[in-house]
Amino acid sequence: MLWFLLEFAVNHLLLSTICCFVASTIVLTCFNRLRCSMKIERAQKMREQALHAMERRIADFKKQHGDVDSSRILSLSLVDLVEQLKKGSLSPEMVLHVYMEKSLEVTKEVNCVTDFLSECETQVQELKKQQEKGLLYGVPISLKDNAGYKGHTSHCGLVHYLGAEEAEDCVVVQVLKRQGAVPFVKTNIPQSMINFDCSNSIFGQTLNPHNHKKTCGGSSGGEGALIAAGGAILGVGTDVLGSIRMPSSFCGICGLKPSGERLSDLGFLTPVSGMKSAVSMPGPMARDVDSLALFMKAVLCDDLFQLDPSVPPVPFNDEIFTSRRRLTIGFYDTDGYFLPHPSVRRAVQETKTLLEEAGHKLVPFTPPRIEFALNELCIRGFFADGGKTLVDKFRPDIVDPNLKQQMFLWKIPNIVKKIVSYFLRPVFPRIANHVEAHSGCSSVKDLWKHYTAIKEYRCEYVKEWRKLGLDALLCPALGPAFNIGHPGKLFGKSTEGN
Repeated sequence: MLWFLLEFAVNHLLLSTICCFVASTIVLTCFNRLRCSMKIERAQKMREQALHAMERRIADFKKQHGDVDSSRILSLSLVDLVEQLKKGSLSPEMVLHVYMEKSLEVTKEVNCVTDFLSECETQVQELKKQQEKGLLYGVPISLKDNAGYKGHTSHCGLVHYLGAEEAEDCVVVQVLKRQGAVPFVKTNIPQSMINFDCSNSIFGQTLNPHNHKKTCGGSSGGEGALIAAGGAILGVGTDVLGSIRMPSSFCGICGLKPSGERLSDLGFLTPVSGMKSAVSMPGPMARDVDSLALFMKAVLCDDLFQLDPSVPPVPFNDEIFTSRRRLTIGFYDTDGYFLPHPSVRRAVQETKTLLEEAGHKLVPFTPPRIEFALNELCIRGFFADGGKTLVDKFRPDIVDPNLKQQMFLWKIPNIVKKIVSYFLRPVFPRIANHVEAHSGCSSVKDLWKHYTAIKEYRCEYVKEWRKLGLDALLCPALGPAFNIGHPGKLFGKSTEGN
């Protein structure tokens, strides 16, 4: 009898403990979800107030100065705009307010602007007092959300970062300001920036201005949409594995990811800080190549090299950029792993013909070991910890629908990923390799081996480049623009095996 009572008491205590644990988990989940919803609501209200503030500033400017010829200003190239600003044919405040009005018009259509940098008007007045005019004097520029700007939030599309205001501008923004550029808005990104769609649980979906059924790309998608629709003439994005290049392709604009360490990434927020396998770099996005060159010429200056000593002090070489010498250009219209769309392959071949007609030499180039580079070097390095750092950033968040299939893969325990890939390999080796790469590096020893493999691959690539005597490489871009939601499905199907 005593034994029975003791067993009953233990079972009752165990059951009570389980019930308490489940109840506390439910309460905690509900509390976190409520807190998350409140943060999102607060962020949305702040954006609404910022956009209303833009409208009021525009209305006040028009009352004081009357209507201006907006269409003429918006039609100017960046080079022509800078020239007219420096000559005094146009005033910085006039140009700023024209672009403020246009960006408001654009964001009402495609939902790309997330914040108004109200300090821009004060900056314009300070610019007029300066005698020395920088290379980007009076040019309004847009910034991708993760670019640090004093007094404003960078959130990476994640609730985790909401409410934390930046203490100072990122280094690139500091340099741009010293060159006379005027940051005036920040733009939307996909949740966590690990997607080439452009949607998050805070500000929703950004559309492609050319076709609202299509995505504008990611992760610098808000920049791509705003510039393509004429709401900005120059913008700053960031790129690890295509985040400037994909939106530029999808939206029909120009973009540049500089080589690793060419610019400073200090002050740019990332959800996976410390990852070195694939290098993130800020870079310009604009309507034409000359604008990209002017941006690089402006930022590659002593100010940048002083503010971030890790950047090699190598200024922009205008002689090389303007040279008319005959170039040797490598090309391919498929790398043997990804199959480009027929229109993209046709564009490569047409460009090859035009370059040859201009007197340049085009030679076939085959990128070495693409599948190895993608899975073993990029993905395994990006998810070296199996995705734990990234998943942790989602804990208080509502996962965006476009990211759910990717999130499913990231949350699977590493041992399960390895088991699944083992059984998939005989039938679907490509999918198996992709899934297994997401398990990351199992130890510090493996991480060191991984870094060694990256170094060896770089040498292999450069050796092939030098053997052919290449000056540049012509290759396909991802395109045309995908339907909204499809990037996440493509990620999920290629990694989950569905």
